[in-house]
Amino acid sequence: MKLNKLNKFIGLIRLIRPINGLMMGVAVIVGASLALAEPFSSEVALDLFLGFLTAFSLTSASMAINDYYDYEIDKINEPDRPLPSGIIKRRESIVFSCILVLTGLVSSVLTNKFSFAPFAVAIISLLLSVIYATIGKKTGLLGNFLVSACVATPFVYGSFVVGKGLTSKIALFAALAFLSNTGREVTKGIVDAKGDKMKGVRTVMVIHGDKVASVVSSCFFLSATLLSLLPWHLKLVSVWYLPFVAIADTGFVISSIMLLHNPSRKKAKQIKNLILIWMLLGMISFFLGSI
Repeated sequence: MKLNKLNKFIGLIRLIRPINGLMMGVAVIVGASLALAEPFSSEVALDLFLGFLTAFSLTSASMAINDYYDYEIDKINEPDRPLPSGIIKRRESIVFSCILVLTGLVSSVLTNKFSFAPFAVAIISLLLSVIYATIGKKTGLLGNFLVSACVATPFVYGSFVVGKGLTSKIALFAALAFLSNTGREVTKGIVDAKGDKMKGVRTVMVIHGDKVASVVSSCFFLSATLLSLLPWHLKLVSVWYLPFVAIADTGFVISSIMLLHNPSRKKAKQIKNLILIWMLLGMISFFLGSI
């Protein structure tokens, strides 16, 4: 019995993919640091905690909702995941996602002295993730854009958390996240091609093949790399921005070359995971650049 409960707990952790939630929570803090010119006060720290909790909870919920709707596809592409393997029942995943959604929305309501703006951004992000999971996924590149919009939103949310709203500086960094994640989503399409094709998901890979998909992915990665030069050029960041963004940009370029040279499923899966590292380093550079 204890072993079954442990397996269930581990299954729920795997279902929400906490690394993604942690990255989105950190993105909120990065967005806030980019928006604020002064150090965080204790009052702001509480709002940041609530902002982190909102991003983590809603991202985790979106992972569970996505896997619920991807059940048939994952039986082909990822049979070891919690739902297709039977560790977590589909009904359990929906109940769990509802708890996470409630947690995220309540924390957004409590943010910044009950300001409406964080709650509105949280609702928009949640709607985008649900639209993607239900109908957007099958649209291919448009679906990729929906996911990337969700990834870019935490930077904007972080700015609203500290009462600064959407500025050109925040929009620039959100665009960097959008471009790099879109490249990753197109790369992911190469990995999931077998199940996507059987279920009518019109990814770039399914419609145009692996070579075109690798070119499209690389274009997004390289676009993000070029755009990352702009914050320094516009004097929006300090010198501390440069070391980590240089490593991240080098990683994006090398990953693009690797994918173009070998757009196989195995290589694409490797690069998909590497891109998360480059994106994390990019977020670190954003944060350090705000110091």
